[in-house]
Amino acid sequence: MDVPEPAPHDAARSDRPDASTETTPPASRGIARTRAYRSGVLTAEDFPVADVSEYLDEPDTVVWIDLCAPATQQLHELADELGLHDLAIEDVIKSRQRPKVDYYPTHLFLSCRAVGVDTDRGRLDETEVDTFVGTRWLVTIRDSDGFPIEDVLDRWDRSTDLARGGVGFFLYGLLDVVVDGYFEAVQAFDYYYDDVSESLFVDEPIQLERQRQWFDMRRALVHFHRLAVPMREALSSLMRRDHAVVTEALYPYYQDVYDHTLRVSESTESLRDLVSTIVETNLSLREYRQNQIVKKVSGWAAIIAVPAFLTGYFGMNVPYPGSGRISGAIGSTLLIIVISGGLYLLFRRKDWL
Repeated sequence: MDVPEPAPHDAARSDRPDASTETTPPASRGIARTRAYRSGVLTAEDFPVADVSEYLDEPDTVVWIDLCAPATQQLHELADELGLHDLAIEDVIKSRQRPKVDYYPTHLFLSCRAVGVDTDRGRLDETEVDTFVGTRWLVTIRDSDGFPIEDVLDRWDRSTDLARGGVGFFLYGLLDVVVDGYFEAVQAFDYYYDDVSESLFVDEPIQLERQRQWFDMRRALVHFHRLAVPMREALSSLMRRDHAVVTEALYPYYQDVYDHTLRVSESTESLRDLVSTIVETNLSLREYRQNQIVKKVSGWAAIIAVPAFLTGYFGMNVPYPGSGRISGAIGSTLLIIVISGGLYLLFRRKDWL
């Protein structure tokens, strides 16, 4: 069993309803959605979970069950109904699993994350989607409404000709929607860092809040990469020929989803390199601008030092040509103007001012 990723705010998580009170409306929590397909045709919908066994008694029938943030008691009742493995139920209750596939004698357990990017808040919104896959039944468990199941249903309804593929097709539809969300996340990161790249060369100071958002988005990108890579590994394991979930007819579709996850992984790698380049460029530009400021201040300080030196030196009771006369005052003033002007022109020529 994989060890869950560290999540300090989930340390006290013991029951699914408590874990999702911030993201899942009370009206949606624990409500089961069901469907039954016979030979790929939808025959029943929203029937009680207790009737699942009756539908499975019918030949060529596939049953789908969806639970959003269910209570622990609901999970155990479902486990008794379908014979789900205790370790898989434990993974669902604890939540925060990395994307993976576990194989049990009567079914397999797939855990993945649906994601979305909130660029305004600089964070990655994620919803854990756990899936139990049997021979003729599919169970999806979401920890919140952050991943709307309606998108999956639309995907299924658009490909009724493939529904004859049974559970393998319905699992493909689910994974296809999840991975499409990964593409949208990559696009959001790409657009965001394009804007960041352009703002680097704007000759204005970057506000602290803006820099904080850059850091948060960089952290969200790193976390997204940690989800995308295991998802690729999970799909690779799922597509092994010795497993009966992916039939020969559905194999090209799973291969397509796998290729998409591979592209997502490569895109996140490229984005991480881009972010590193942006950080280095930002530091270099800050040093350059600071050097420019220091150079200008030093130039003006040198210009101001000339009259200060002359007036200070001859002001210490040291006689100079024309001392106490109008011609001397005019001569000293002209000397200050000429030397200061000469320094100004020299610094301008060297681009110091």
